[in-house]
Amino acid sequence: MSDLPEVLFVCVHNAGRSQMAAALLHHHAQGRVTVRSAGSAPADSVNPAVVEAMAELGLDLSGEFPKPLTEQAVRAADVVITMGCGDACPVFPGKRYLDWALADPAGKGVEHVRPIRDEIDRRVTALLAELTSPAA
Repeated sequence: MSDLPEVLFVCVHNAGRSQMAAALLHHHAQGRVTVRSAGSAPADSVNPAVVEAMAELGLDLSGEFPKPLTEQAVRAADVVITMGCGDACPVFPGKRYLDWALADPAGKGVEHVRPIRDEIDRRVTALLAELTSPAA
């Protein structure tokens, strides 16, 4: 059993927003948080514009792939952050749920993905500060 907080990011396809959020939190947390991502209807691959936008920050998503949302992943998480998955995400008592309303990068070029990435980065940084503060 780990004492590290566990965060699960969920979006529909696990090809954009949740992949960016997981990579950014993993990068900033440097081992202080366990991070996972999943999709309620996973795509075949991560959005190429998302891979490009993250590479601009030195984060390589080229080896990542969309993963299916499982009940076990939700049960294991302390915080579940949804990004447009609607009612597809199972809800369990005792879990903290946040819904981040963010534009979907699907079908958009890298110039439209960058602002989404930057907003996710702001939210992830605030979440990390909260999760790793002494009162957390």
